[in-house]
Amino acid sequence: MSPRSNGATGVGEGGSVREEGAVPAGEAAHVTAFWQRLGLPGLVDVHTHFMPERVLAKVWNYFDSVGPLTGEPWPITYRHDEERRLAVLRGFGVRAFTSMLYPHKAGMAEWLNGWAAEFAARTPDCLHTATLFPEPDAARYVPEAVAAGARVFKSHVQVGGYDPNDVLLDPVWGLLAEAGVPVVMHCGSGPVPGKHTGPEPVGRLLGRHPRLPLVVAHMGMPEYADFLDLAERYEEVRLDTTMVFTDFGEQSAPFPRAELGRLADLGLGGRILLGTDFPNIPYGYVHQLEALERLDLGDDWLRAVCHGNGARLFDLE
Repeated sequence: MSPRSNGATGVGEGGSVREEGAVPAGEAAHVTAFWQRLGLPGLVDVHTHFMPERVLAKVWNYFDSVGPLTGEPWPITYRHDEERRLAVLRGFGVRAFTSMLYPHKAGMAEWLNGWAAEFAARTPDCLHTATLFPEPDAARYVPEAVAAGARVFKSHVQVGGYDPNDVLLDPVWGLLAEAGVPVVMHCGSGPVPGKHTGPEPVGRLLGRHPRLPLVVAHMGMPEYADFLDLAERYEEVRLDTTMVFTDFGEQSAPFPRAELGRLADLGLGGRILLGTDFPNIPYGYVHQLEALERLDLGDDWLRAVCHGNGARLFDLE
C-alpha cells in the first residue's frame, strides 16, 4: 500500500517517526532558534518545490510509489495546500526560496514557466524560477523567461531523461552562462540512476560552458566526491545540501567522512547552499538543519551555508 493510503509515517525531529502531513508542535520555534543562535536574519533555501497543484499531485503520487523502486517508503511530510505550505515555510523564517518545477516531456516547460512567473509575482519571497527541456522552442522560451525576470532555472536530468549536452540546449546554456542565471540541476544518480545521470555528462557540459552557474542538487548524491571535484575545477559550480547528511539520506547514500575537509572549504568559499526539498521530504524541516549542525564544521560554515552563500548568489544582502 502507498504511504498516502496507509497513514504513513516519516522521520521527524531527532530521527523520530511521525505522522505524514502533521507539522509537529514547536517545529517553527526550533527552526527559528537555529538561525537566531547563529545571528542570521533567517534562511535562504535554494531547493523548494512549488508548482501547479495537478502537477504537484502527480509528483506526490510518484513519491507514494517510490518505495517499490528503492525499497524505502517516502511519505510527504508537508502534504498541504499551497497557502499552508507557504505559511509553514515563512513560519520557519525562510526569507527566500524557490519554486523548483520541471517537465518530464517536451511541450511542458513553457507552460510551467508561465505558471512560475505568475506565482513569483504574487509571492515576493519566492525567487522567480523557470525550467527547460531539450526541444526547439527552448531557444525562444528560455531567453523570454530571463527577460521576464527569472532568477534561477531547474533542470532535472533524471526525470526528464535527457542528456544535458543535447544540441538543442547548447544555446540555452550559453545564454544562462552569459546572463549569470544559476541552474539547479538534479544530475546525480540518486535515488535511482538515469540514463544520463552522473558526473560525466555534467563534466562535458562544463568543459564547453565553464562559466555556467551550476548548482548541483543533492550534492550529486551518491557521486559526492566526483561533484566536489567539479566544484573545485569550475568556480561557478555550487552544490546544495538537499537531503544530504539526514538520517534518511545517510541510510542509502552516506556522505564520505573523508570529504568533510573539502566540504568545509567549499562552504566557507561560498559554494555550498542550503537546500531542503520542502515539501517533498519524509522528515521534519528542522532535521535538515540539525544534520548540517552535527557535521561540526563550525558556526561560520553554518552561517555561510544557511544564509550567506545563497544571499550573495541572489543579491539578497
